[in-house]
Amino acid sequence: MPFTPVPIFLTLALCANSAMGADGVRRVWQIEGVEREAIVHLPTGAPHPCPVILAFHGHGGRAQSVQRSMHFQDEWPEAVVVYPQGLATRTARDPAGARAGWQNRPGENDDRDLKLVDQIMTSLRASGWVDDTRVYVTGHSNGGGFTYALWLARAEMLAAVAPVAGGTFAARSLNPLPCMHVAGRADTIVPFANQERVMAAVRTLNGCIGTGTPWAKDCTFYESKFGTPLVTMITDGGHQYPREAPALIARFLKGQAAPILCGPPSPGQPWPRSRPISN
Repeated sequence: MPFTPVPIFLTLALCANSAMGADGVRRVWQIEGVEREAIVHLPTGAPHPCPVILAFHGHGGRAQSVQRSMHFQDEWPEAVVVYPQGLATRTARDPAGARAGWQNRPGENDDRDLKLVDQIMTSLRASGWVDDTRVYVTGHSNGGGFTYALWLARAEMLAAVAPVAGGTFAARSLNPLPCMHVAGRADTIVPFANQERVMAAVRTLNGCIGTGTPWAKDCTFYESKFGTPLVTMITDGGHQYPREAPALIARFLKGQAAPILCGPPSPGQPWPRSRPISN
């Protein structure tokens, strides 16, 4: 899908955690006449290639809130952590679109949220912050659904994903990618049975072998013949974001790196850009 660059209002090179405080820094982009924003946490020191985590709130959520509940900037202070803010989004539970959220699949809402991700990553790359072998996406609920949408549309950009209480109707269209999926057996918002089907599909497409081994409390690790493992974290909880999730997600992401440099396609070439999968 073609993308026209727009002005970027982001000065990252001068920022460091010591100057940002616990709440990070709000950054703003103008994308096709719409103001978009995110809270950005940067490692200390001059710009240098770092892991990047994009973390998405659920429907009705706020970046300011999830930066505290997810706190990946504390779990992995050497990483750039970005908490984008969604726009008003219609869903079955919010037909009026009164609350903020994300597109559930590529092509929805004129891909406004994919364009935001592209702008964020362009900004970070231009400032020298991105290690293109270690770009990660995670999100809760509707943000977990958008995590799967990014897996569909931007797999070439990613080293691993970690959706929480989310799902997709297109699991069989995904390309193998390391994944940690967090789910609660009592979830009635994104029914656990639906999430089970997605996890089973990911196990198959990721080439996972065996019955899995214990990895942490409530977690099972499935080795992959492609080098694209799956970790499932299944609790007895419902739709809420587990307190234990950030540390475990950070642990999983730290162990994953892309087999080759990821990133956008060559100038003038559309997404998606295919890349080989390690075997």
